[in-house]
Amino acid sequence: MSKRQRVVLLALAAMAWAPGAQAHMGSGALGGFSAGFMHPILGWDHVIAMVAVGLWGAFLGMPALWVLPVVFPLVMAFGGALGVMGVPLPGVETGIAVSAIALGGMVAGAVRPPIWVAAVIVGTFAIFHGHAHGTELPSAADPVAFSLGFVIATGLLHLCGIGLGLLTRWPAGITAIRALGGVIALGGFGFLFHLW
Repeated sequence: MSKRQRVVLLALAAMAWAPGAQAHMGSGALGGFSAGFMHPILGWDHVIAMVAVGLWGAFLGMPALWVLPVVFPLVMAFGGALGVMGVPLPGVETGIAVSAIALGGMVAGAVRPPIWVAAVIVGTFAIFHGHAHGTELPSAADPVAFSLGFVIATGLLHLCGIGLGLLTRWPAGITAIRALGGVIALGGFGFLFHLW
């Protein structure tokens, strides 16, 4: 077994044991900026989906490199507003898990749809992520600071994905990024399994 195969298997095992949807405990009052900033970072379901958006944008190249990471937070804000208003959205946690599966699968499969199709896919999943944040926002001690924190954290996770995605400039990097997309998709299946 090669070193790369061992690393992929280790990552898969870690994701299989990872608890799902840690960011959405729904208990107690949330704080301000720091709580909002840590919210997406502490939920591995959010982390892998946000990184996948950046990876896919980098994999697709310009203009997707900046379009996808801009579309996501804009549409996420819409989903957040739905959550704040109490508009029900069935299957939010399932949608978040499926976002990791689909976005990781796009990277793993080197799928290159037209930019508008990629933006619609990313935007659709952003609604679920935003709704999850929005439902918790009214209980935040400082909703504006909380919102600012999770938007900045989301952007930084996208930048991490973009940074990793720049490895696609080299043939070995393309292979590594596609493998990472596969790990993200399998992580999404792990989260989905935990929901059942």
